[in-house]
Order: sequence, then C-alpha cells, then structure tokens
Amino acid sequence: MNIGMTLPVMESGLNRGLIKNWCQIIDDGHWRSIALGERIVFDNPEFVTTLSSVAAWTENVEIISTVSILPMHDPILCAKQFATIDMISDGRFTLGVGVGGRREDYEAINAQWSNTKWKRVMSSVEKMRSVWNDSYNQSIGPKPIQAGGPKILAGAIGPKAVEMAASYADGIAGFSFDADIKDIADSFKLAKENFKDKRPRMITSFWFALGSNSRIQMKKHLNKYLAWMGNDIANTLSDTAGFCGTVEELRLFLDEIELIGFDDVLLVPTSSDISQLEELKEIF
Repeated sequence: MNIGMTLPVMESGLNRGLIKNWCQIIDDGHWRSIALGERIVFDNPEFVTTLSSVAAWTENVEIISTVSILPMHDPILCAKQFATIDMISDGRFTLGVGVGGRREDYEAINAQWSNTKWKRVMSSVEKMRSVWNDSYNQSIGPKPIQAGGPKILAGAIGPKAVEMAASYADGIAGFSFDADIKDIADSFKLAKENFKDKRPRMITSFWFALGSNSRIQMKKHLNKYLAWMGNDIANTLSDTAGFCGTVEELRLFLDEIELIGFDDVLLVPTSSDISQLEELKEIF
C-alpha cells in the first residue's frame, strides 16, 4: 500500500520556504504522493497556483488534488490548468474531484450552489476529457503528458455519489472523518459494489496528530477548519475526529487499512511543524 502526505495548507502562517521544504522532504523520502485540497473562504493558498508550485518543486512523487471543487469552476479553463500541471510535473498529476460542502465558497466567487452538483461534476469531467483528447477544440493546449489526461478520482462518500463515480472516475479518493476502521472498510465495500468488474484505485485519508498532546492539537486545528459549521458543532466533532496517538499506533492502523485492500492512504496533518515528517519515517 502506498502512503502519501498532504501539505498543511489549511494551517496559518505559511510561507514559500515552509511549503517548499515540506515538498522537498516528502519528495526525497519514502512517501509515494503529495496532496492538497481546495477552499475559498479560508486563509489557505490558492489551489491551482499551489499545485503548480508543488509540480515545480518536486521530481519524484505523484501529485494528487484532494479535491478540486469542479462545480465552482469553468471546466474548459480547468482542463487547461490541469493539463499545465501535468506538463510541469512531467505526468505525475492525478486529479481528485468533488463538490465540497461549503456554500460560502460557491457564493464568494459567484458560483451556482444547487442540488445537482455531482451531475455537474460528471459533465465537467466529460468536457475536460474532450479538451484533452482534442474533440472539443484542437487549438487548446498544452496537451497533458498522460495520454487522455490525468487519471480522475472521485471524492465521493455517500452511496449515490459513489454509484455515479463508477461511470466516470478511475477510482475513489475517500476520507474518514473519525479515522474509523469500520467506516473505512464500509467505504471500500461500497466502492467495490458499484464499480463492479472494474478495478478502481482506492484511496482513503484522515487527519492525524501525534504525541501526548495530539488531541489538543487536533481540536485546535479543527475548531478553526470546521468553524463554518458553527463553533459548538466544530468543538464537539473535534472530540473524536481524526487519528490521535503514537507513531507505532499509526503504523498498526495503516496495517489494518492495507489488509482491507486499499491502494493508498493519504495522511492529513493538523500542524505545519515539519519535524513530524522525521518522526513518521518509522511507519515505513
């Protein structure tokens, strides 16, 4: 099973040097991939710009978007942006797509919030692929390094979203809110049932914090990250969210996930402290 690391882009106080150092340590280590996600109404760096920087600062690891909120954006422009990232990374880019759960992000950029967002994801994927395979307009470049364009993973969790994903995605980029092994196993079963005779790439991910103060760190991070839900809800959810424990306990948890059959796990940090990458060498 491949293990990847998410950049701490949802933490405050980031700068060029810190993000670049994270990228280079991940790229030079045992990690197989590097990931980051998208938000608008937050102080994280802009999604596409950051992906491009990661592509330029790394040479080895796969770059995974977790995820692009496709219904907020024009799919033709997205096709050009993601083809460019694939070019800069020399074919190391994998595109995770989803709908997001924050209405405020849509409204901030005058994007339409509706109950048909997953259908719009499907439509956007179709349009992006038409750009990449030249059936839309042959003059739109650059062409992706990967034939047919980057592989597409659906950030789908619910039954209907996973069912729809089987028709357009190459796999699932899932997330376990509470880092719960039963939840993770159930998500694997659901995807396998819907993809039927296909062989989807199966990825799961979860927040983590290490050490004796891990729950304090988790709550500090999530009380801010989940504040859009309301402070009381964020505080309650952060009591059980994510993985809190030692490196050895995390290694054993990853072993359990591998036994289920997952192809990849993406760890999501709750601190920008780069020393945790050194600690995590023990999981390999």
